[in-house]
Amino acid sequence: MNRLRIAAIALGLALAGCMTPPNVTVREHRLDATDVGLGQTAAPTPVDAWWRAYGDAQLDKLMERALANNPTLAQALARLRGAEAAADSAYAGKLPSVSLDAAETRQRFSRDDVVPPPYAGGVHSEGRTLFTFAWDIDFWGRQSALVEAARARTTATALDLSGARLAVTGAMLEAYIELDRQYALADLAERSTAQRRQILDITRRRVGAGLETNVELREAEGAVPKSLVELKAAQADRARAAHLIAALSGQGADAYAGIERPRWQLDAALALPSALPADLLGRRPDVLAARARVDAATSNQAAAKAAFYPDVDLAAFAGVAAIGAGNLLQTASATYGVGPAIHLPLFDGGRLKAEYRRATAEIDESIAAYNAAVLGAVREAADALTRIDALGDEIGEQRKSLDAAEAAYRLASERYAAGLSDYLTVLNAETEVLSARRERVELAAAQARARVALMLAVGGDFDARSAAPAVVAN
Repeated sequence: MNRLRIAAIALGLALAGCMTPPNVTVREHRLDATDVGLGQTAAPTPVDAWWRAYGDAQLDKLMERALANNPTLAQALARLRGAEAAADSAYAGKLPSVSLDAAETRQRFSRDDVVPPPYAGGVHSEGRTLFTFAWDIDFWGRQSALVEAARARTTATALDLSGARLAVTGAMLEAYIELDRQYALADLAERSTAQRRQILDITRRRVGAGLETNVELREAEGAVPKSLVELKAAQADRARAAHLIAALSGQGADAYAGIERPRWQLDAALALPSALPADLLGRRPDVLAARARVDAATSNQAAAKAAFYPDVDLAAFAGVAAIGAGNLLQTASATYGVGPAIHLPLFDGGRLKAEYRRATAEIDESIAAYNAAVLGAVREAADALTRIDALGDEIGEQRKSLDAAEAAYRLASERYAAGLSDYLTVLNAETEVLSARRERVELAAAQARARVALMLAVGGDFDARSAAPAVVAN
């Protein structure tokens, strides 16, 4: 009998040898810093809550509320808790399990030699209570690979949470910049209204003196409500910016009125690098999350490969079993057993090979996603640096243009009041100065956005060391 068992096992092992992983290799190459031309300059490392450098107490409070109450972050945190639970569950598969099973069945026993008298032909209770022990020995490391894959996915999810946190801070700052922009545009509209009313007063006096006609008077009168329309539009856009800020900070309509004008120092914040930082790829949570997903896919492939080999389990049980409830407590009712169980994949219609090919394809997919994240990170950082440099030059030149337009408008207004020029000259000068003022506001907002974009591109105040999730130990 033992010889038959040994022969069966040997035959099974021989047949199992026919079940080998297909010859499928990973095709994609994972990019590194040298592949994308990063230099040796270190990325700026801002302190925690880097937006505090703006010196705006309202912004600090709003950001704290956003990070505590934003629904997007709540979703990301829930996903992290789920991933941590999945990692704990995968690790539990490596440990022995013990269970208690109890059952009682009321049945009629047949009249044959299987059941001895007096139970044969009668209706009696059959009961059993067993402690069962099971342990997957994991000879080939399949369960360990699944645990590593689960841990890598948990790490990726934790990094996703850090990325969501950065996105929320970036969205809040974008909305805050827009609020500041709309306040500035409203200021321009108010200033323009005051200037146009002043010109209207001058025009009325000139018409009374016979120096202008009613045509110029009607033009001057029409210019005032036009600036009022611009003021109302800026005020409406300002209110919408406040609505967005409230929503980002997890607040409702009752918070709208309490959001005031920004009082910050844009030039005091955010130190800038002069070149693309070499450690960019280690400073962005989305890049690190993509790398963790490559690790997860690699572990999944290892698990798929181990599935081709025999799976050995150790099982044992101990308890009591008897016919008749009163007999369960008898010494003769004791039962126990122990032994290995071997699972040999012989023929499965190609399922294991398909799973291995799928796992290999997932590695290629995850590497391609990682490469896309790397290239996107490099492009975003480069775009932000280029934009900041260009805006610096534009703002310098625009300041000269605004000064010239302001001077031309003052001169035109003075000459018009003195009767030395006509109203058309004033209108042309006003058009130029209004355009220059708006351009100045737009450039200031664009520069603020570009500096924020650069900080987000290099990971903000993200610290990879603090983003590691809490997972079970080996």
